[in-house]
Amino acid sequence: MRRKGFPGEAFWPAADRLNYFLLFPALLFNNLATAPLNDPALAHLALAALTGLGLLWAALLIARRYYHWPAERFGVIAQSTLRFNTYLGLATVGSLLGKTGLGQAALILALMVPTVNVMSVWALKAERGARLGELLLPVLRNPLILACAAGALVNLLGWGLPFGTDRLLGLLAATSLPLGLFCVGAALQLQQIAGEWRAIGMMTLFRLLACPLLAGLIAHLLGLPPHERLLLVLFFSLPTAPTAYALTRQLGGDSALMAGVITLQTLVAVLTLPLVISLLGGSLPQGS
Repeated sequence: MRRKGFPGEAFWPAADRLNYFLLFPALLFNNLATAPLNDPALAHLALAALTGLGLLWAALLIARRYYHWPAERFGVIAQSTLRFNTYLGLATVGSLLGKTGLGQAALILALMVPTVNVMSVWALKAERGARLGELLLPVLRNPLILACAAGALVNLLGWGLPFGTDRLLGLLAATSLPLGLFCVGAALQLQQIAGEWRAIGMMTLFRLLACPLLAGLIAHLLGLPPHERLLLVLFFSLPTAPTAYALTRQLGGDSALMAGVITLQTLVAVLTLPLVISLLGGSLPQGS
């Protein structure tokens, strides 16, 4: 559609902005406000997710010291490893696990999104002295994080979603995922892959194959039940986030390399995601 100029070049950035600031936050708020946060399995799932991120971050710091990557390149490598495409992730969770899975996935996002944002900003400014405010400001302004925090607060206070607000948020949420997938496809930049195909290929294989193997091992060691194991493996199997390009360009990273990574990871994930889920995700619900 974008290559054919339909419905117009101005549509895609506007659609992405609408989704990022309104529709997607509505989805997260709606699911966290009604999720069973007292589920004891959620604590183990949160521990597993943060353990995986911590191990990957430690490996990245060791590799940076060994290879002496400059900040503009290290920021791309870190984001290609740590960040994930939330649109694709929640669309997959919704189709496999339904509303219950979306509630658990929203909790994962509430923990992982701020963590990977701080890590990404630090990586891009590693050699230029990242101040605390520069690390936290993108997190505090992130509409996805704000929606998660607000939804969890409403849930914990027991306010519920009265006066038809649940229906309104449900309609907005239903619009978010298909529109988000359209925007993912429109953002692909195939011409950027040829620039550094070897580096881009290595980052793609590590993110889409090595990271889910790590998640599967963590899930096994912590004894996560099937649904939680599937969620953990899924979020460590997703391609990196399209918004990584904007952050990289804003903070002076190698934006051309980042665009190539986003494009190749998104394309290859079409093949690797179902394979990884079937091998490492445990048994799926009947009818999935």
